[in-house]
Amino acid sequence: MKSKSLKEIKNRDQVSTLVHTFYEKVRKNPVLGPVFNGIVDDWNIHLERLTDFWEMVLLHSGPGAGKFSPVPVHKEVDEKMNHQVHEAHFSTWLALWFETLDSLFEGEVAEYAKQHAHKMGHILFFKIMEGRKLKL
Repeated sequence: MKSKSLKEIKNRDQVSTLVHTFYEKVRKNPVLGPVFNGIVDDWNIHLERLTDFWEMVLLHSGPGAGKFSPVPVHKEVDEKMNHQVHEAHFSTWLALWFETLDSLFEGEVAEYAKQHAHKMGHILFFKIMEGRKLKL
C-alpha cells in the first residue's frame, strides 16, 4: 500500500534530496560526524559528487558514469583515520541510509538503494581490512 507522503525516486532532484538529507544526519551523528567532518573539506562539492554517484547507481543517468572508484577513496579515509574505521561505522552509515530512505521514498528504486548500499558497505569494509593486512 502506497503512502501519500512517500514518493518513488524518479529524478536527480529526488536523489539530491536523499543525499542532502542523509548527509545532514551523518554530519550530526556521534559515530560518523567526526569522520566525515574531519575528512570533507567542501561539503557542497562532496554532496554534488555523491548526488552524481547515486544518480548513476539508481537512475542509470547523470554525469557519474566512469567517474567513481569508491574502494581507493575509502582506503584513504581509513589511512587518514589512523586505521580506525570499524564495522560500527558501516553499520551506522547503513542504518541512517535506510532510515532516510524510509522517511522520504518508497518503491523499487528505494529498495534497490538499500540493497546496493548494503552490498557496497560489505565490499568496502572487506577491501579496507584486506588493505590493512597487505601492509603488515
